[in-house]
Amino acid sequence: MTTIWHNPRCSKSRATLELIEGAGITPEIRLYQDNAPTADEIRAALTLLNIPASALIRTNEALYKDLNLKNADEETLINAMAQNPRLIERPVVLANNKAALGRPPESVLDIL
Repeated sequence: MTTIWHNPRCSKSRATLELIEGAGITPEIRLYQDNAPTADEIRAALTLLNIPASALIRTNEALYKDLNLKNADEETLINAMAQNPRLIERPVVLANNKAALGRPPESVLDIL
């Protein structure tokens, strides 16, 4: 099963979804801002992505600054993303026990 944490208002997310569908795959589309991933799901995605939480969080969001997350530890960042999913960089694609961040969109093709 292929899943995309998708934000339809994001051009990278739309382009990534289009690439996945163009490869003949019908992914499960998780509108992650409406159906936020849990802290455990974020941790699992980070493990598959092999990146720290600081690489998955949107540092240019005003909320990032409002919550004073600049020097936060991993757990604080993960919990902030679980509680405020708009902080999650998008899109995240999960497939075949792997994950990829769709920045650029073509980066997800390796895991499909």
